[in-house]
Amino acid sequence: MLAPGIRRIACAALIALLSACGSAPVGPGYYRVERGDTVYKIARSNRQSVQNIVRWNNLSNPDAIEVGQVLRVEPPAGTTTARTSAAPRAGASAPRETADAADSSSAPSAAASPSISLVWPTSGQVVRNFDGRDSKGIDIVNAAGTPVVAAAPGTVVYAGSGLRGYGNLLIIKHNGDYLTAYAHNQALFVKEGQSVTQGQKIAEMGSTDNDRVMLHFELRYQGRSIDPTRELPAR
Repeated sequence: MLAPGIRRIACAALIALLSACGSAPVGPGYYRVERGDTVYKIARSNRQSVQNIVRWNNLSNPDAIEVGQVLRVEPPAGTTTARTSAAPRAGASAPRETADAADSSSAPSAAASPSISLVWPTSGQVVRNFDGRDSKGIDIVNAAGTPVVAAAPGTVVYAGSGLRGYGNLLIIKHNGDYLTAYAHNQALFVKEGQSVTQGQKIAEMGSTDNDRVMLHFELRYQGRSIDPTRELPAR
C-alpha cells in the first residue's frame, strides 16, 4: 500500500491530467489560466475588453474558466479590434460585460477548438448533460457490464482508481490537445501506455465510487472541459 504522502502526490498528478494536457508554454497571443484568474483580470492585464476575450474564445460562461485553460488574448489573424485604453482606476468596479453583450452577428459560428471525430463510448441513456460547472461531462446509464469503447484512437495515460469520485478510471490522450476520461467502470481492459483504436473495448460499465451503474464521460481540450455531445454523432 502506498504511503499517504505518495498517494497525495499520485492524486495530484491525476488531477493535473484531467485539468490540462500539459504545462508547455503557450504561444504568443495566448494565456494559460492560473489560480485566482478571472476573465476581467486577464482582459485588463492584456489591455483588451472582456467582450473580446469572450468572443475570441467562444466562452458561454465567462465565470467558468478553469486553471490550465488556454485563452486567446490577441485578436485572430485578420481581425482588428480596439484595446482598452487604460486599466480602471483603483477602487473602480469591473464593468458588467458578458457574452450576451456581444453583437450576435459577430459571434463565431464554430467552437474555438478544432473538431475531433468521436464515437459514442457506450450505449445507454444520457441522464446528465454537460453544463461546464457542476457537470464536466455526460452520464450514460445502462446495465452493469455494458461495453465501454474508446471514443477516438489514442494512448492510455491513466488506468486505475486513485482519483476520488471517479472509481475505476481510464484517461486516453488523443493528441497534444485532447483527452477523454471514462469513469466508474467495473472492469478495465487496457493498461497505461497502451495504444487503442477508435471503437476498441476498453472497459465495462460499473458503479465504482458511485451510487448507480453508469459511465461518466468527459472530453477536454487543452485542459478545458467541453461538451462531448458537440463532437459525438447524433443518435
